[in-house]
Amino acid sequence: MPGEPAAFMSYVRFNDQHDDGLLTQFRERLGTEVRAQTGEEFAIFQDRNDIAWGQNWQQRIDEALDAVTLLLVIITPSLFRSPACRAEVKRFLEREQALGRADLILPVYYIGAREMDDPGLREADELAQVLGSRQYADWRELRFEPFTSPLVRKAIAVLASRMRDTFWQKPAAPARPARPAQAARSSAGSEGQAGTAGQVTAKTEPPTRVVDAYQRGDFTTVSAAINAAKPGDRILVRPGLYEEGLVVGRGQAAGDPRRRPSFRHRDPGARR
Repeated sequence: MPGEPAAFMSYVRFNDQHDDGLLTQFRERLGTEVRAQTGEEFAIFQDRNDIAWGQNWQQRIDEALDAVTLLLVIITPSLFRSPACRAEVKRFLEREQALGRADLILPVYYIGAREMDDPGLREADELAQVLGSRQYADWRELRFEPFTSPLVRKAIAVLASRMRDTFWQKPAAPARPARPAQAARSSAGSEGQAGTAGQVTAKTEPPTRVVDAYQRGDFTTVSAAINAAKPGDRILVRPGLYEEGLVVGRGQAAGDPRRRPSFRHRDPGARR
């Protein structure tokens, strides 16, 4: 497993101190949950624990940011007033671009911030734009629940699954050679199709993006799923309370059904 530590937690110390070390406990439980789901060690770098007394803390953080694979951003009002946190996110954005990735920053919305909730302020703040464009885990209410709560434990497991799937991506399976009989049938079928140039294209189902208010899907809000959806995607909304305004078809040609995401709402009585 390349890169130690495997993740870096960008946060403001005051928030951890104010909540009696809850962010430190969150980091520890999240790291062990990733290990439970993968069987592999998964260290999450935190400056208060990983910087020895007397060591150059800025140099140590810079070295960690160069080595880590994921950036866990704890969103609070203090985050937007911290030049150090802004620099950490900027450094990691550059790392994403160099790797050709856009999924290595995982925000956790911990305390409500105007920069995130006010569209005007979010548009004027580069950091808020970046964090608002990513799928974040909403911990604004879970923050007041004990770690022994089933809801909190499930939310940690969901976030750990995202980190697992991002870090341990399965390699693409090599194409299996066709058997002689299958090759003959494919060749015969393709000859009867005009304009195919001898190729047979398999029909694939469009991807489905799951919205679940209890963090058991890909998104916790319908608007986040709409923003992430591509033309032809399906959006499955599980039962729950979603208090938000929606703009469907933003940036799409009016009357063009091919560019609108389709929606399905699961019956509350259906088995999951």
